[in-house]
Amino acid sequence: MHAGSESRDRSERRHSRRRGKVVAAKLSEMQTRSQTGEQEETMEQFAPVKRSKDGQPVRYLVVDDSVFARKNLVRIIETFGGQLAGEAGDGATAITEYDRTNPDIVLMDITMPQMEGIEAAEKIVRQHPEARIVMVSSVGYQENIVAALQRGARHFVQKPVKPEVLYEVIKYVLGEDATVSNAAGAGA
Repeated sequence: MHAGSESRDRSERRHSRRRGKVVAAKLSEMQTRSQTGEQEETMEQFAPVKRSKDGQPVRYLVVDDSVFARKNLVRIIETFGGQLAGEAGDGATAITEYDRTNPDIVLMDITMPQMEGIEAAEKIVRQHPEARIVMVSSVGYQENIVAALQRGARHFVQKPVKPEVLYEVIKYVLGEDATVSNAAGAGA
């Protein structure tokens, strides 16, 4: 029993170190983009996407186990005129947050602790067939994409997220339920 515990501890430490390196790399990339102004310049070109039924901002639930990825997605959706309805770091919390916030769109990672994104998407769609879920993941294996779409996701966006790609996907997924405003300051 003791040897198994040590093995598990070593495995958890290795996983934690790898995760730390990934987080550090993501932070470094975000800082570089921030310093160069690369992302901000790209994101300013988007005309606000509003709900057609009432002209209000599109409300998003952002689900990713990486705080950095969530914050990056929030920054991107804000440039689309979107509003954060809620956040979750795992699939189980995503289901609860969906029920609590009733967002217009869910942006959800595939690989997460406690409950994977594909399973969470399936459960959300089972309870709310009208749910619009876009999988946003670096795990772009065709079988994962197909599984996500078969279980209720409406679309897939590969990480690192390109704002212009996400913008087009959101307009497509919302369809007639969205309008694009020609507000001042929007160059698209």
